[in-house]
Amino acid sequence: MATFTTRVELHKAYEDDYEVLHAAMEQRGFSRLITSEKGKTYHLPTAEYNYSGSKTRGQVLDLAKAAASETNRRFAVLVTESNGRTWDGLEQI
Repeated sequence: MATFTTRVELHKAYEDDYEVLHAAMEQRGFSRLITSEKGKTYHLPTAEYNYSGSKTRGQVLDLAKAAASETNRRFAVLVTESNGRTWDGLEQI
């Protein structure tokens, strides 16, 4: 199973646009949470999403683009396949 970090930037967007994006991303299997190797869960930064599954980077990109298009804003999407992640300063749940 592959793990991806996906960043979606909405251009000239408002907070409500991001709420639409968050819901659309969740419907497609993305999460705004990340879990450490020690089992602790953290919030990702705004407009970053976690996806785990058997899809390719291209398929994950297509899912994110479909979600972003629901906002009716121009957007940019970056998908990174992870071989491990480390972080600091994220808010723990």
